[in-house]
Amino acid sequence: MAEEQTSLIGSIARLQDRSAYEALWWEGTFEDYLQIIRRRPEVTRNAFQRIYDMIVSRGTEEYIDSKKKIMRYRFFSDDVAAKDAVYGLDIPLQRLVHVLKAASQAYGPEKRVILLHGPVGSSKSTIVRLLKKGLEAYSLTEEGALYTFEWRIPKEDGTVETFPCPMHEEPLRLIPQEWREQVIKDLGLGNDRCAVYVEGDLCPACRHIFKEQMTKGRGDWAKVAELVRVRRLLLAEKDRVGIGTFQPKDEKNQDSTELTGDINYRKIAEYGSDSDPRAFNFDGEFNISNRGVIEFIEILKLDVAFLYDLLGATQEHVIKPKKFAQTDIDEVIIGHTNEAEYRKLLNNEFMEALRDRTIKIDVPYITKLGEEVKIYKKDFNQERIRGTHIAPHTLQMAAMWAVLTRLEDPKKANLNVLQKLKLYDGKVLPGYTQDTVKELRKETAREGMDGISPRYVQDKISNALVADAEGCLNPFMVLNELEKGLRHHSLITSEDQRKRYGELIGVVKREYEEIVKNEVQRAISADVDAIKKLCMNYIDNVKAYLLKERVRDRYTGQDMEPDERLMRAIEEKIDIPESRKDDFRREIMNFIGALAVDGKEFEYDTNDRLRRALELKLFEDQKDSIKLTSLVSSVIDRETQDKIEVVKARMKNDLGYCEICATDVLTFVASIFARGDAKG
Repeated sequence: MAEEQTSLIGSIARLQDRSAYEALWWEGTFEDYLQIIRRRPEVTRNAFQRIYDMIVSRGTEEYIDSKKKIMRYRFFSDDVAAKDAVYGLDIPLQRLVHVLKAASQAYGPEKRVILLHGPVGSSKSTIVRLLKKGLEAYSLTEEGALYTFEWRIPKEDGTVETFPCPMHEEPLRLIPQEWREQVIKDLGLGNDRCAVYVEGDLCPACRHIFKEQMTKGRGDWAKVAELVRVRRLLLAEKDRVGIGTFQPKDEKNQDSTELTGDINYRKIAEYGSDSDPRAFNFDGEFNISNRGVIEFIEILKLDVAFLYDLLGATQEHVIKPKKFAQTDIDEVIIGHTNEAEYRKLLNNEFMEALRDRTIKIDVPYITKLGEEVKIYKKDFNQERIRGTHIAPHTLQMAAMWAVLTRLEDPKKANLNVLQKLKLYDGKVLPGYTQDTVKELRKETAREGMDGISPRYVQDKISNALVADAEGCLNPFMVLNELEKGLRHHSLITSEDQRKRYGELIGVVKREYEEIVKNEVQRAISADVDAIKKLCMNYIDNVKAYLLKERVRDRYTGQDMEPDERLMRAIEEKIDIPESRKDDFRREIMNFIGALAVDGKEFEYDTNDRLRRALELKLFEDQKDSIKLTSLVSSVIDRETQDKIEVVKARMKNDLGYCEICATDVLTFVASIFARGDAKG
């Protein structure tokens, strides 16, 4: 039995990487640490430098959106635990990283509170959580290594008393401030890539021990340095090392000692006085967050009593523990708040000092459909939702409604809010360019700061999943849940707002009808090769028409006049009148030319309007072979049933439908055809 137990324990132990463990728990002398600094001066970085380097180390990606260069930091979107990945907020995140970069170079923002401000559910706390988790992981890597120290004091009985630095300070603080610049220069610490510059003094406890040992050693600093053991510092929120979180509570049950520490009454008997720093617990959130980051949840709900500690920590990088001198800290202070609390701050003259020391970064809701969909795919996908199929477009329609509630109505008379959503999402609409999108964004006042939170949508998708008895969740189920929930939504404050959100549900339902009509028509005319040939034929004829040339027949090789009948048969499918045909044809050729300039190849589905026209033309040619309207009748002949099964198979294989939702969609579209509303 013992052998079996040893074998089982051994199989678990083999999973451990002992060499990695030894690297993480390294310890050595102060001399050893100086040698490490010579090789890798970045171990002495301050908190702002480390957190900025951590973000950049995960890579960046530059892209163009509406003629504006935007940097995407993969740190926020390629989260190890994908549940915390942040989507669609590249511009606010870029602003945040710029603040951290300026702070890392001591340009001023290091003396400010970073305040993330936005509506509820806009990912403010998720961003901070990513920074905290990332810092934990970064401290485990060679690039993110940092070090602290502990005292090993010999006692008269021959034992050694160990006293770890309670604030996990940088070991170079053991060098007196007046020597540091000369020491760094003489020892050659730092290089062109990373300078070594250490600010601040030891914490009260280490300063007390330092002075005591200097007295015992008759002022011999080298002897004092021999009492120091340097060790690797691993940041961990759960261990309260380098990462702290402060959340306002009832003011009667909370005082400033939660931020700056308190007296340890048990140790007063040992050390003889409550003013001995060794009898003090340096375990306030500011203390334990030293070398890392502190998060203030709902920072503007702080009682004024805490304000003084926060202002000192921000501007001067010092805190004032009870009965001790001001103590230096090195940490990033980041808070988040919602709009209601921020408006109170603006109207509170007592908080003027905090406003002056705050860098506000707006974190709005997502206004890009594709990015919003990613949020719901994280939680609702076929890997996580077992036993229930999620019909195509279900999450897309929920996301579409959420984004529509956040958009302001466009001021252009000929543009509706759904078209605006599509333009924001990168879709091509006739008559609109990237400059249009820039104008649309500029004309808004609060776009993205109001509307429906992703949390509400996630809750209603969950409700629809629980209520689903058929094993397939479709868009109408989710949209109905979203609409029902509006009656009891606690954050909808006016009847006009509730009415507008309800009307937008109708807009989304009509858009979904168009989508499924297109898909059914595409499934009926699903011969991709036939569409491609039709597209090439159309483009050849348009090119010849505009250049006033003849077109060569691909089969006979003869030169012929452009086929006007073919071109008009396609163009009429998307309501291009005779008077506008030349404009449309030039638009298509210009579109192809613009793609070529960007090194992209034109395909039949690159231009959404042309793709739709081609599919409708092919559908028109083939629809007589299948009577879809027969689906709503009680009797279907065998031949029609076989053709419907073929269409259904295409929908399942090519578009992701299951048997249930494919049948439902075909029946739904058939009812539209039966009403005579077949036009796309």
